[in-house]
Amino acid sequence: MHSENNNSASIPTTPTARLRHRKRSNEVNPDAGKANGHLLVNDRNKYKSFLVRAYSTVWMIGGFVLIVYMGHLYITAMVVVIQIFMARELFNLLRKAHEERDLPGFRLLNWHFFFTAMLFVYGRILSQRLVNTVTPDKFLFQLVSSLIKYHMAICYFLYISGFVWFILTLKKKMYKYQFGQYAWTHMILIVVFTQSSFTVASIFEGIFWFLLPASLIVINDIAAYVFGFFFGRTPLIKLSPKKTWEGFIGASVATIISAFVLANFLGRFQWLTCPRKDLSTGWLDCDPGPLFKPESFTLHEWVPLWFPWKEIVVLPVQWHALCLGLFASIIAPFGGFFASGFKRAFKVKDFGDSIPGHGGITDRMDCQMVMAVFAFIYHQSFIVPQSLSVEMIVEQILTNLTLEEQQALYVKLGQIIKERLLGQS
Repeated sequence: MHSENNNSASIPTTPTARLRHRKRSNEVNPDAGKANGHLLVNDRNKYKSFLVRAYSTVWMIGGFVLIVYMGHLYITAMVVVIQIFMARELFNLLRKAHEERDLPGFRLLNWHFFFTAMLFVYGRILSQRLVNTVTPDKFLFQLVSSLIKYHMAICYFLYISGFVWFILTLKKKMYKYQFGQYAWTHMILIVVFTQSSFTVASIFEGIFWFLLPASLIVINDIAAYVFGFFFGRTPLIKLSPKKTWEGFIGASVATIISAFVLANFLGRFQWLTCPRKDLSTGWLDCDPGPLFKPESFTLHEWVPLWFPWKEIVVLPVQWHALCLGLFASIIAPFGGFFASGFKRAFKVKDFGDSIPGHGGITDRMDCQMVMAVFAFIYHQSFIVPQSLSVEMIVEQILTNLTLEEQQALYVKLGQIIKERLLGQS
């Protein structure tokens, strides 16, 4: 009876106590690594943790595949939900409940800045596609055109209202905490939200340019874990004691090979390669372009006589995929190292506990954010043609001109073409 009372007394009952209890359970135990050894090969519980991690991984990959199959809008919605959960985890990381008791509505201010940033960034990315969607409806077209015209001003005044709100809530003896939270919120917006928003820009350029980079990060993470699990002996970096050179090198080779093979498979589906010009959910049908048209290569001069294949078929995009694979295997892991150092600075094991065996959403997205920026910049720099096209000019006309100005342009362009045709005859 006495022991039961002790157990029940140890369970926190108030919200503040539960928050402290959750944070304590998430803190790094300095003796845990010494008892079992930092490396996975020396961890006595590694098979149990492996099964939990594998179970969660299967569910995440299954859900991810289903959402990708549903299309661009659903993938975008998934990214937005992930960003909201990441922001929630990071807001809570430096939260002090006893301080915020005297600051009613202060947490709401953080979310005000977050959704203002979301409106600004996604308004810039999706504005043209929204215009293309509502063009047939005259009223909606004029409404959307007006909103896009004043979009930057709307976002600015929303931000300024938050800034004024913050100043008015400042309280004596709490300045340091409030300004720390203000700076922390803006760091989340710049380092986390802005980077991950590049993912949405890549989605509408073609799901291929989102799915391939994201898959390579997953492949690299799984391969590093597997190679480190079975062969890891040499520590890689002090920030992540369980990372090994064997896992890093093995994962790099596996990721680069996977990039070349996976690009060939994904590049054969128009649903994945066609860009989405509006916000509809219909099936896509387009000219895949030269990057996704198979090319044959003869291997007679490169392979021995006993080799069975004398010719291979390669999609040109596979050579670009090698660059993505190289970045995903060598540079992107430093996003994870950065997150590891950050967690050590604040003495927490994980950013959250929403995914069994993996930690929080942020723990799974650290490398994805770095990869998302590179994939978008690479696509814009080396894939998208830099010259003006008819589609680009039409998009600018629809976005920046009113209906009356478009009609005037149409008449004027017709007169110019007619005069040139008469001059040639």
